[in-house]
Amino acid sequence: MSPRPQDFVALYARLAMPVTDEDCGLRCGPYNEGGVPFCCDPRHAIPTAYQEEWAYLQAHTDLWRLWEDDDPEEIRRLWEEIPRYQVPIVCRGVVHCQREFRSLVCRAFPFFPYISRQNELLGLTYYWQYEDRCWVISHLGRVRPDFRQAMLDVYRTLFAWYPQERETFRHQSTMMRRVFGRRHREIPLLHRDGFMYLLHPRTEALRPVDPSSLPKHGVYALAAMLPFEDE
Repeated sequence: MSPRPQDFVALYARLAMPVTDEDCGLRCGPYNEGGVPFCCDPRHAIPTAYQEEWAYLQAHTDLWRLWEDDDPEEIRRLWEEIPRYQVPIVCRGVVHCQREFRSLVCRAFPFFPYISRQNELLGLTYYWQYEDRCWVISHLGRVRPDFRQAMLDVYRTLFAWYPQERETFRHQSTMMRRVFGRRHREIPLLHRDGFMYLLHPRTEALRPVDPSSLPKHGVYALAAMLPFEDE
């Protein structure tokens, strides 16, 4: 069943809570030019919207516009990367944010649903390309349980609407296994059972882990060495 634009109202309501109790944008912003959170900066991340979602946003807010670029090669590359049922968008900027009209991709960042080799939705993991910038990735233990559950519920609905989307994330999960396998690293997984595990990239065996023991990345690894990490 294909969704209607107004169907996204219910999904937005289900995924309305923040990722963590802290404002993660205030944690990462000081490390980016102009104090802008990395996920709100199109130089670092370009969100997408589903076609029907984009129709809903166009009808109800001026927060978003279609992404543009002066480089034809960059335009071609991005449009080739995203599925045809999505469009790349950018917002007016963090100071103009209307939280009720954040896109689903915006709400979910930095996470995506992990799909196993057996095509099973196991839980959430993250876009590893942002390890050095995203504060949340270095503080996975602070992810709200209700966010984890809501995101999994929302993606189950999206998979029913867009069967191709499940394949997209199955491929993304495969790519993560390859990358982490080459780096001899296990994949952090916020499992659907509510616990945290490290997943072996070759066997997909799960090993329970205390989130506080996970390594921090980039500037957050340096900050963790200071007497007062959060200052």
